[in-house]
Amino acid sequence: MDSDIFALTRGMAPLLVSFPHAGTRIPPELERRMTPAALQRADVDWHLPQLYDFARGMGASLLVARHARHVIDLNRPPEDESLYPGQDVTGLIPLDTFRKEPLYQSGEEPDAAEVRDRVARYWQPYHDALSAELARLRALHGQVVLWEAHSICSVLPRFFVGKLADLNLGTAEGGACAPAVQAAVEAQLAAQTTFAHVSNGRFKGGHITRHYGRPEQGIHALQLEMCQCTYMDETAPFAYRPDRAVHVQPLLQRMLEAAVQARPQG
Repeated sequence: MDSDIFALTRGMAPLLVSFPHAGTRIPPELERRMTPAALQRADVDWHLPQLYDFARGMGASLLVARHARHVIDLNRPPEDESLYPGQDVTGLIPLDTFRKEPLYQSGEEPDAAEVRDRVARYWQPYHDALSAELARLRALHGQVVLWEAHSICSVLPRFFVGKLADLNLGTAEGGACAPAVQAAVEAQLAAQTTFAHVSNGRFKGGHITRHYGRPEQGIHALQLEMCQCTYMDETAPFAYRPDRAVHVQPLLQRMLEAAVQARPQG
């Protein structure tokens, strides 16, 4: 199922992989108001659907946003309250890049009416599709896994000191999934030594993980924030690196399989 807002591949396994920051589109009328830094799209979660293409063979559903997070951040609450109080963050409608470069030319920032319009036009359809797909999979299986796929530049002083761990698992401090699901994924991380990892560190899960993760209702949500250097070049033109991706993809697959297998039954 495709729309102008998202691409949805429906699978039959109890697994939905969501890519809210993988989109690259910026409408032409918005491009004209933006800065060169914005149009570089450095903050996109580049190539993640390609990296996770193996999930199709697992029978997973895949939901991929089409528009860049500069248009609207689909992983923020619509009321735009901070997910990390006291820490520097970007908002529902970002005004600057991760490196604090302005996204808009002077005087071209969106007003309150435009923010409301973007929520209705871009945010709501993605979340409607996400909710509907979770409901469909729950009707089939009872217990399902929602995997939030994210990536970020490995060095961003605005958000963290030094280099980020390669793989950052977030479960809202354990509240978004059953303990057995988190433990099963962590066991896969602990069984390897190639990639540094941490659970519920700087990235504990965004709005989607926190809002939809309801283990008591059969939805087990986990977010994985990856360093982009594990599978791509972190500088423009942000090329996909199959020579790097091939090393992390088997681990990603084992993590997804472990989460699905560990979910409660019934």
